Amino acid sequence: QMNAHQLQQQAAEQGAARRQGKIHAGTMRAGGAAGEARGLFPRADARQTLCKKAPCRTADQGASSATTMTALLFSPYALRGVTLPNRIVVSPMAQYSAAPDGRATDWHMMHVGNLLVSGSGLVIMEATAVEPRGRVTHGCLGLWNDAQAAALAPIVGFARQHGQAALGIQLAHAGRKGSVGRPWEGQRPLAAEAWTTIGPSGDPYPGRPAPAALDEAGLATLREEFAAAARRAGALGFDLIELHAAHGYLLHSFLSPLSNTRNDGYGGDLTGRMRFPLEVFAAVRAAFPADRPVGVRISATDWLPGGWDSASSVAFARALKAAGCDYVTASSGGLRPEQKIPLGPGYQVPFAAEIQRATGLPAMAVGMLDDPDLAERVLQAEEATLIALGRGMTWNPRWPWHAAEALGVAAPHPPQYARSQANMRRGDMFRPQAEPSRA
Repeated sequence: QMNAHQLQQQAAEQGAARRQGKIHAGTMRAGGAAGEARGLFPRADARQTLCKKAPCRTADQGASSATTMTALLFSPYALRGVTLPNRIVVSPMAQYSAAPDGRATDWHMMHVGNLLVSGSGLVIMEATAVEPRGRVTHGCLGLWNDAQAAALAPIVGFARQHGQAALGIQLAHAGRKGSVGRPWEGQRPLAAEAWTTIGPSGDPYPGRPAPAALDEAGLATLREEFAAAARRAGALGFDLIELHAAHGYLLHSFLSPLSNTRNDGYGGDLTGRMRFPLEVFAAVRAAFPADRPVGVRISATDWLPGGWDSASSVAFARALKAAGCDYVTASSGGLRPEQKIPLGPGYQVPFAAEIQRATGLPAMAVGMLDDPDLAERVLQAEEATLIALGRGMTWNPRWPWHAAEALGVAAPHPPQYARSQANMRRGDMFRPQAEPSRA
């Protein structure tokens, strides 16, 4: 097992390798022939065999080839009573398009509905605030009242009627990073209709107003607000909850020693800093149906000296597992703008691998994993159990279909889109399909 320094060094080497047109040895790069032809995936200099369980299709075998492989990416996976049809997860992606009172709009129906028929196994809706101060912007979703729940109900209904994917929701609190404008408006602190942000202590996010430090009564109120949102999510029929403890938002700011300077039982050493996030997790887990999973997204490192690191993440994951957590998503960064992140394909995979191997808790890998062969290699190497894509899915909402074609397997699709699949595009789309045998 690698220590925190070695993990961060490996991630840095990945970034350097990418800048030189290479990939680190732990993740082979080879875009599928069909994907390369369309420019959907990185072009491979040489096709590599990835599968341990069955032969891969080679680059000179077309998409219609009968040669297939056992692709873990498209194998089912069970989390409690929810079985995902495959290992592809659509990450929560903030749309900043809610009504001013936090209700979902037609944009959310279009956005989430499109992703629900994408061929992925799980779609997780965007960070959804558990109280008004928990929003990043005035355009963020909320689930702190019944009107907001009612606005989400049609999206859950669409998922049940038409979606092939399970549907989750991410519960979040922006903490000291809230009360700003939308990204396309500059994301500067609000001049009008602003609110006082909150945090573990009075340390501000750089360039933002100082937050109000939460006292114990405030912590108790927030625990109940997270639990109330989880109960609403359960009543709506969401299959899964992901708790947001990453990217510098409230729960992450409790974890990091760079943002939590409290001197009571909710600060100080690692145990104290983990206390409130673990209490919130326990409240959410108790409020959500026992047969449905609850996971946590973390920043596995702050990418800053003296900050939260991978060793702390492993300790946190162990505590989460003991509390009944079903998976951890290993993201990173977001605490301060001066972070130095060595971006590159699969750059966060080492963190997922370390958490999964050290704790036995399933890890979700995320971050520049839009090469299907890279994603498959990560799973085959047991570096992660699930593969999450965010911006890659908004760029290419049918990524699972194209990935399946590149890997020589099938992806789920709605019957209305059947004739757009590769095997049917090559035939006569107007020719009636044979009736199924009744013998």
